[in-house]
Amino acid sequence: MLLLLASFIGLMSQTMIVTAVPVVQAEMRQPLNLVQWLTTGYTLVLGITTPLSANLYEKYNNRQLFSGIISLFILGTILGCLAPNFTCLLIARLIQAAAGGVLISFQMTVLVSIYPPQKRGTIMGLSSLVIAFGPAIGPTLAGFTMHLWGWRSIFWVVLPFMIFTLLAGWAVMPAFTVAHHLMLDQRSIIELILGPGLFMAGFSLVSTTPLLACPMLLIEVIVSIAFYQHQQKLTKLLLDFRVFHYWSFSLMLIAGAFLFMTLLSAEQMVSVFAQNSLHVSSMVAGLILFPGAFLDAITGMIVGRLYDRIGVNRLAIPGLILCVVTTLPTLVITAHISLLTLTLLYTGRMIGIGMAFVPTMSESYRGMRKSDIGQATAMSNALRQIAGALAVTLVVVISDVPNNSVMGMRWAMGLTLLFAILSLAGCLIYACKKGAH
Repeated sequence: MLLLLASFIGLMSQTMIVTAVPVVQAEMRQPLNLVQWLTTGYTLVLGITTPLSANLYEKYNNRQLFSGIISLFILGTILGCLAPNFTCLLIARLIQAAAGGVLISFQMTVLVSIYPPQKRGTIMGLSSLVIAFGPAIGPTLAGFTMHLWGWRSIFWVVLPFMIFTLLAGWAVMPAFTVAHHLMLDQRSIIELILGPGLFMAGFSLVSTTPLLACPMLLIEVIVSIAFYQHQQKLTKLLLDFRVFHYWSFSLMLIAGAFLFMTLLSAEQMVSVFAQNSLHVSSMVAGLILFPGAFLDAITGMIVGRLYDRIGVNRLAIPGLILCVVTTLPTLVITAHISLLTLTLLYTGRMIGIGMAFVPTMSESYRGMRKSDIGQATAMSNALRQIAGALAVTLVVVISDVPNNSVMGMRWAMGLTLLFAILSLAGCLIYACKKGAH
């Protein structure tokens, strides 16, 4: 339970910044392309640090790893409370993310490993409830606390809970895993950081500083190729690409990654649109997001149980169709849209995402050997988070292209529609391939 509680708080912190972005942008007088790195940077670092979880899980026992993760998160939170400028604020967020990336994979690996396959859908549903409900309450809680105490409250409001989690872990968590002597490959870590980091930075600069962005993107390609080739030579891999030999894992990971891109990109744009174009407060923006995120969490829990009985196709495909249908009206959105209509459209999208998220994630482990689950979880979480960071960057960059913010919102939502369609295509291909077997 402590793992789930810590994951809940960490994931809640991830999305609390969503409603704070326009507030920080105005107070610190920074462009949206830069401020969105509070969201993108967090998600990107989650993806970068997630692969380390499998190695850290072996290098330290669960008690040591849990204490180290929570202590690092507390350090980032304290820095965020005291941050005097945007640079310090961004560093605080990245420290939080470094802890959060390991924590999410750690709890998922433990849950998947200790429960039998016939219970996996149910336990993944419980994990999904935490994964979904933490982010669900984050924007609304942030809107409420910022309305009362300003944006710094998104840090100090979670601080006592994480301190309690650390102390409780020291007091009651048993050591049920054994630490092994393990040397982490420094070259792999450096390449893993540089590759996605250069890609995201280069892409965010391509519209404003192309002469700098293009070399960064080229170097990213070279580093990524070098990383892949280096992994093939290691006996202890940081990321084991052999898990892609499981065709169910490959297809479901693609579908899940596009689904996560749909989730994060729409969440960011709806909040920014509500505050900058509809001129509502951060608290109201959080309330717009809350029903959808809450029902997404509840749907995930219910669907987790249904998956154990009826499988992936009858859940994920209808859910993604619902997501596509409720996205279509946003392609003609105007500044006169009612808050109720915006909330209902967003809620419909989130219910659809909730119907698809758990089944695709659970199905990806079908037929997988238990010894490969840790690496598969690290790979899945890493690529999903990196894809999410890319999606947020894409929609922010595209929304800035038109001079009109409403038209920018339409373009951005068109991109989220494409993500949903690609996720649906992945599920349909999987259904056809599974039927052929």
